[in-house]
Amino acid sequence: MSDRPASPAIAELRQRIERLDGARGRRRRTVLPFGVSEVDRRLPEGGLALGCLHEVAGGGNGAVDGAAAALFAAGIAARTKGRVLWCVTRRDLFAPGLAQAGLTADRLILLEGGDEKTVLACFEEALRHGGLGAVVAEVARLPMTASRRLQLAAEGRGAIGIALRRWRRQSEAVDFGQPTAAVTRWRVSALPSTPLPAPGVGRPRWLVELIRCRAGESADFEVEACDDKGRLSLPSEVANRPPSKDIERSIASA
Repeated sequence: MSDRPASPAIAELRQRIERLDGARGRRRRTVLPFGVSEVDRRLPEGGLALGCLHEVAGGGNGAVDGAAAALFAAGIAARTKGRVLWCVTRRDLFAPGLAQAGLTADRLILLEGGDEKTVLACFEEALRHGGLGAVVAEVARLPMTASRRLQLAAEGRGAIGIALRRWRRQSEAVDFGQPTAAVTRWRVSALPSTPLPAPGVGRPRWLVELIRCRAGESADFEVEACDDKGRLSLPSEVANRPPSKDIERSIASA
């Protein structure tokens, strides 16, 4: 090995690489924890990465699972700081429901696009703006090229981007399995609510599936739905027993 000092050009290049590596490391450490240890320990750095794109979808094509996925996304957005932009193509967003998940009307900006192309364009521009806590966009399809643009737009700005996948037809749901640049991919299904000692409706429960996680592993979680602060929790019988690898999906018995 030669002991000759590196040329000025090579030394400058090394310094640039070190600065870039340092910036990447800082971005990786900026996360939004769920506050549930069973979930956070499965995510790199212990939380959901900010300044990144994430995907959320319902476990089925029905309205119930779709609503659960929207409330899951709302709970994440509610725990960020700043306003939240929600982009839609359909006028069926139920604001009081979002408020129950912690995302109140005073923080919500609703944008209605004429089609998905417009929604994706607004999604990207909002992420580049950098003045929002979160940006949620309801889309059926998320091509790789579009997802890469969204991921690049989110990087370095701190806002979290959530692509909420919604389908008008069952055939469109096949697209959810295609590769994208999203850092995580989640699927949310409704489960029977928490039993009560007296007649009434208990806190809703969800089966939350972490299908994909960059630099992490997939996992399933049975959780109680977001409270008015956007926080999830483990059902008491789940929190007090060893985690199971396989969670039965008893949706049909609800």
